[in-house]
Amino acid sequence: MKRQDNHTYYTVTYKDPKDGKTVHLKAKTIKDSNLGLSFIFVSDFILKGESSSKIIDPNEEKLRNQLKDTKGIHLSIYTIIMIEEIGSNHDGLHFENDKGKILVLPNEQPPLS
Repeated sequence: MKRQDNHTYYTVTYKDPKDGKTVHLKAKTIKDSNLGLSFIFVSDFILKGESSSKIIDPNEEKLRNQLKDTKGIHLSIYTIIMIEEIGSNHDGLHFENDKGKILVLPNEQPPLS
């Protein structure tokens, strides 16, 4: 799913596999990853506090430096803690390869006599 609404964005909270720290990342787009069903692709990052800001958050600065030449990241669903959708116009995430709509028919067994 791809959202381009300017008023809607996502906050993805995940555990960084390198150092085990919890990371909060804001992005405009979350969609299926081409790496497989256990990954999502996060892009169009929103990084606050540009270099002209007088108050510098070290975590934000580290994240900005880490993602400065990155188009997007593929996150494993096993590292994701939470995805929060924020904005006035939102209808939830809808992934193209979502298998959540599989219908499982009940297994009819004859009654025991």
